Amino acid sequence: MTDGESPAGNAPHANGRIVSLDYVRGVAVLGILFANIVAFSQPMLATVWPGALPHTMSRADEAVWLFQYLFIDGKMRGLFTLLFGAGMVLFVDGKGAWLQVRRLFWLALFGLAHFFLLFRGDILFTYALCGMVALPWVRLGARQLLVAGALVYAIGALFSAAIDLPRLSIEGQVLAACPAQVECLTAPHEQAYWEAVDETRARMVAETDAMQSGFQTIVRYTWQAHRWEPLEGVVLGLFETVPLMLLGMGLMRAGFFAGRYRGRTLAVWGLGAMALGVLATLPLALWVRDAGYPLYRASFAFLGPAQLLRLPTILGMATCLVALSSSGARGWLRERLVAAGRMAFSNYLGTSLLMAFLFQGWGLGRFGEPDRVDMLRYVLGGWIAMLAWSKPWLARFRYGPLEWLWRCLVYGRIFPLRR
Repeated sequence: MTDGESPAGNAPHANGRIVSLDYVRGVAVLGILFANIVAFSQPMLATVWPGALPHTMSRADEAVWLFQYLFIDGKMRGLFTLLFGAGMVLFVDGKGAWLQVRRLFWLALFGLAHFFLLFRGDILFTYALCGMVALPWVRLGARQLLVAGALVYAIGALFSAAIDLPRLSIEGQVLAACPAQVECLTAPHEQAYWEAVDETRARMVAETDAMQSGFQTIVRYTWQAHRWEPLEGVVLGLFETVPLMLLGMGLMRAGFFAGRYRGRTLAVWGLGAMALGVLATLPLALWVRDAGYPLYRASFAFLGPAQLLRLPTILGMATCLVALSSSGARGWLRERLVAAGRMAFSNYLGTSLLMAFLFQGWGLGRFGEPDRVDMLRYVLGGWIAMLAWSKPWLARFRYGPLEWLWRCLVYGRIFPLRR
């Protein structure tokens, strides 16, 4: 979500841009749609709790959930965050820190508009404020950034896991007494668990009712029920988003995105890191599935230890994609992905608008309807749209529409758009 401009001397690049950044960003913006599709079409809690969906999951649904948990959830956001950190290095080195502050200010406003008008799963506001936190570190060396990022990330993952441990313990007692996950006579503190589950389901029903209504009702509901969520996301982001930005900065300083390392070596290391991350995360997924997807166990597996275990997958994916981008291979898909990456800001907000039209009540009103297999159709449609329009647009215009608007706001002047 950055212009990706390359200062002189950073290669491989084309027209002042580091191609590997655009390529990885293109894959990430497509993957973000896959990661967000549950929240676009179902209550937000369904992203971390499979039991929140109104449908009983089929085996195919469970297979989609497992794939998404292992390869998509948290990983695409992680890729984006690494790239955001790398982009901050490029921009500050070329334009200065003060202009970067202006960029982050306008990004925060875009994020708030996105959150309240289109989609509560916004990441732009979190990126903007966490970027402010990470900005003082931007001129450090590669080793300092990588060490600091890894340490803060590990501490954040342990902290996130510790928060859920008390609730997880109570849920374990309840499941031991009621293995079928139905309410039964239990001790008072265990009865509180069922009350919490019932309250959670009631909130999801209210959310579904609101999202199936008109635009004004949806905006009013978001403001009344969730207006503090953007700030809560920033607090959580201090322990995940900020350290990933630092890692992205460190990788940029180390020449990772600029072709300093051989593609074949990168691919081997990347595949190894991905395998490590997936194999480490798989037991968590099976632990949740075999228990029937209980609320707190699913939340713990999604937000707690999974944060630490998915880091090798994120870094492995980034490594493999950089290796692919520098392999010298050319083709229509690579060119389309690079174009989608150059317009990641427009594509990110554009898919939110498209999905809001498909699912919210002011559009086609399909919120709450699709199961996990059905959701894949919408993901595929969004991918086709991003790949189809980005390259022809950039053939006629210098920037994506929102990239151009953001640039004009930051610099305080109108830039030519047409080529």
